[in-house]
Amino acid sequence: MTWSILVRDLNGDFGIGIASRFFAVGSLCIHTSPEKGCLSTQALMNPLYGPQGIELINQGLDPKSIVETLVERDAGRAQRQIHVLTNSGESFAYTGDGCVDWCGHTSVSNISVAGNMLVGPEVLQRTLEAFLDLGGQPLAKRLILAMSEGERAGGDKRGKQAAAILVQSNQPYPSLSLRVDDHLEPIEELKRLYNKSLERFQPFISCLATTQKPSGVTDRGSIEDAIAEFHKSRHNDAI
Repeated sequence: MTWSILVRDLNGDFGIGIASRFFAVGSLCIHTSPEKGCLSTQALMNPLYGPQGIELINQGLDPKSIVETLVERDAGRAQRQIHVLTNSGESFAYTGDGCVDWCGHTSVSNISVAGNMLVGPEVLQRTLEAFLDLGGQPLAKRLILAMSEGERAGGDKRGKQAAAILVQSNQPYPSLSLRVDDHLEPIEELKRLYNKSLERFQPFISCLATTQKPSGVTDRGSIEDAIAEFHKSRHNDAI
């Protein structure tokens, strides 16, 4: 009842986009580990796949071993779908034979797309193609627009309700996390929230404490200067 895209960007950031005719799909399905990898657990989702999968990613296991380890010990695996992408650029996906058609996955280097209860495989293919066509744009923007194209191709065959994106840089917190839990047009609402985040949130996040600069930027004038510079250099980022 969901489709999602996992991406490793050229700079090493990880990004996930997800949408579903299910409430709050971004709350338990999508997970990332800084510089290590990401995953999405979906269909009749097993929420334990998230933390357990991230632990295996952090241990350095390859995507196939991670998925097989999680699935093998799950008696409900026929109803599960999961895909994993690591910093090697490799991915692996599992779709149980009890998942509702259309269900499946596709991938290229550094990108994995998987879904179930969709109108057809064209949803995944269009999501992938759109993401590739948007090279050079900010990762979050590419994710949202790619999901929008997947929805245009039919999306979840039951309709729309929730969507989310998550972008993880090399810090122990997301650089951007947007969720729409219940909306008639969730991906359109994601676009609005993304544009709103450009006003002050995204440049403000860049001033926060990091593992490299534990104090971050604390001078309010310097923060305002950073926000102004952000708008000069990224004035075309809006959707």
